[in-house]
Amino acid sequence: MLLDDVWTLLETRVFPEPSSDTLFNPYHTTHATLDRPDAAQTRRTNLRNCLACYAARPPLFLLAEAPGPWGCRFSGVPLVSESQLADPDFPIDGTPTSRAEEPHREYSASIYWRVLQPYFPHFFTWNSVPFHPHDADDPLTIRTPRRSEVAGYEDVLADLIDLLQPERVLAVGRKAERALNEIDATCTYVRHPSQGGAKKFEAGVRDILVQHGLMPVSE
Repeated sequence: MLLDDVWTLLETRVFPEPSSDTLFNPYHTTHATLDRPDAAQTRRTNLRNCLACYAARPPLFLLAEAPGPWGCRFSGVPLVSESQLADPDFPIDGTPTSRAEEPHREYSASIYWRVLQPYFPHFFTWNSVPFHPHDADDPLTIRTPRRSEVAGYEDVLADLIDLLQPERVLAVGRKAERALNEIDATCTYVRHPSQGGAKKFEAGVRDILVQHGLMPVSE
């Protein structure tokens, strides 16, 4: 089954990796002051709930750069925030893991799902680096992943694409495009929705949805 194959890949190659002082593995580590107890296990469960939504291989594979401090770092699901998981209308069931009074929100995740949610689960989302890159001694910052960090997970990315066999691979941002080029994966670039890129991201993704004749699953 698709779920089992992807889950096995993650269980063996992603979840066991320990965090470092500048790279946080949300599926392995629970931060004593930022996370609720058993947060790492909860984030793995959230990701499994996402995978359970796929009864068939999705035609689109979208690759972003890395988890941000207000999104996947706490949700465990790429380009998904805690506030989305807490929304009963969101298509993925999940539980927040932070100690914050209110679930964290992420701008990029909000734009991403505003455009793509009607088409879920016709698409699958992943990050070139599956862990949160941050500055030393400042766990809620975000930094660009080092090339060595991206290279360290190229095999996971290649195997994931091989398992899913998507019809089209989209690079969300130039960093993701570079990661896909490194594994010789044919991809189409779309603007990342952050830093003023929301309109270009939406236009690029909608063009591809039309090209593939994908119809909304829900409104």
